[in-house]
Amino acid sequence: MHAGPTREPASTIDEVVEQLQQRIDALSHDQVHRRTFITTYQRTTQAVGDAVRDAFFEDPDWVVRWDIAFADLFIVAHDADQAGGQVPRPWRLAFQADPKLPTIVHLLLGMNAHINFDLPPATLSVITDHDFEDPVLIDRRRRDHERIDRILARRVAEEDHAIGGARSLLDRILTPANRLSSRRFLREARGKVWLNVAELQRARLEGTNAYRARLAELEVLAAAKIADLLRPGQVLLRLALTGFGVTLPPP
Repeated sequence: MHAGPTREPASTIDEVVEQLQQRIDALSHDQVHRRTFITTYQRTTQAVGDAVRDAFFEDPDWVVRWDIAFADLFIVAHDADQAGGQVPRPWRLAFQADPKLPTIVHLLLGMNAHINFDLPPATLSVITDHDFEDPVLIDRRRRDHERIDRILARRVAEEDHAIGGARSLLDRILTPANRLSSRRFLREARGKVWLNVAELQRARLEGTNAYRARLAELEVLAAAKIADLLRPGQVLLRLALTGFGVTLPPP
């Protein structure tokens, strides 16, 4: 018997991995489609933890704090949805998506909510106003942000293999192109995340209301992206051309 999900904030990446496992174990039979995103996210989180132990980052302590803050936004949304509470629209639409949608679409819906909507505020939460006054420090944060891009790029083939059995024949034929597309749009989306962090920081300096307004704009943009993810056709190839990320417009 598995222990029920806990809501104590994690203090290590290993604890984040365990909290994600608790959510996987607690999914009901009619929510099996939700395993795709959580298990993929869990493996990616473990890869970041392994990279921390391998001294891959310039500031590993900051990366751990960032990873915990990032994961917590998903866990809070997931738990709220399971309890029948309110969740941000990108997550609500991902959670309520038709279970019969292709596996890759469920994965992309989760990635959209977590990367496009969750990642900018999670990143900002572990960078103070004072930090932004130090260009050397901010450049170090940016480089560690980009190092995670390299981890994601290395994981594309493994994650593609993990969901391979659920793909169509055409998808399997297009595997090399799809993997290249995935690496390209992940790098593009995370580049836009860093731009959105800067926009949210400018709003944060203006006060709580300005920050909330910009975060609400980001929520709308991430929710609107879902229409493109649900369009028929080769979604990975399309995203490589049109982009996966969203960008906050100038205020």
